[in-house]
Amino acid sequence: MIELRHVTKAYRALDRRRVVLDDVSAIFPDGRAVAVFGANGQGKSTLIRLLAGTEAPDSGRVLHTGRTSFPLGFSGTFNALLSGRENIRFLARLHGADTAATLAFVEDFAELGAYWRMPVGTYSSGMLARLAFGGCIALEFDTYLVDEVISVGDARFRARCLDAFAARTGHAALVLVSHDLAIARAFCDSGAVLAGGGLRMFDDIEDAIALHEKLVRGGERPGAVP
Repeated sequence: MIELRHVTKAYRALDRRRVVLDDVSAIFPDGRAVAVFGANGQGKSTLIRLLAGTEAPDSGRVLHTGRTSFPLGFSGTFNALLSGRENIRFLARLHGADTAATLAFVEDFAELGAYWRMPVGTYSSGMLARLAFGGCIALEFDTYLVDEVISVGDARFRARCLDAFAARTGHAALVLVSHDLAIARAFCDSGAVLAGGGLRMFDDIEDAIALHEKLVRGGERPGAVP
């Protein structure tokens, strides 16, 4: 479970202060798959980083029970000077996983070829996403955090990602950011809408989608979440 307690987070954008969360309290419960919706610029990726603990709130607290993944799709997970193999070895040791098994899984899954032993700083964005996906799926977490990366690669690789991800998240909680409603519906049973510094949670994903589409049609202004 991940709980937000009176969390406020803002950042500077185009010489003005943009509020992502304004005194928000919410719970992402165990065993539930939550799709997070919101227009571009509303702060969905920032929310994922807050949930992961890779970014701190301006005020309030983010509380965790169980093991939470790094943000899948977040390239900041890796040291650009180390190879893909070296980065995955570090992640395996950090999370107490079997190093040899983790390395073998990710090398096979990510399909990086010779780049597997080259510095991550030489990777394309697609290669980084594949390494991140493989590294995350190779490790067991109680809650997985995903930011759009499921759509990476060609159709064959996306199918592999979806199958592997379904196997992992079938027994774990999930917080998913995706503009692809089909993917959100396939993996999530509940939803959340982020807009204007507010975060509204829904037990039914269809209710979240309906509000999100209504807000997008109306321009999703600050304070737009009812």
